[in-house]
Amino acid sequence: MAKIQASMAGNVWKVLVKEGEEVKTGQDVVILESMKMEIPITAQADGKVQKIYVNEGDFVNEADDLIEVE
Repeated sequence: MAKIQASMAGNVWKVLVKEGEEVKTGQDVVILESMKMEIPITAQADGKVQKIYVNEGDFVNEADDLIEVE
């Protein structure tokens, strides 16, 4: 099981996947917004989304868990 984490602090602008969805390595899964910039967060491995820890509009800190992929 792998957890996708925030690369920096910011607001969750968009969650691009749903629980149960298959993702591929390099696929954008979440878009963070920080300092008026959109920062895509990508899957590090192929797998199925098991759990989404955040909602759009949430504030996250660097290294916070966003999504769990199995």
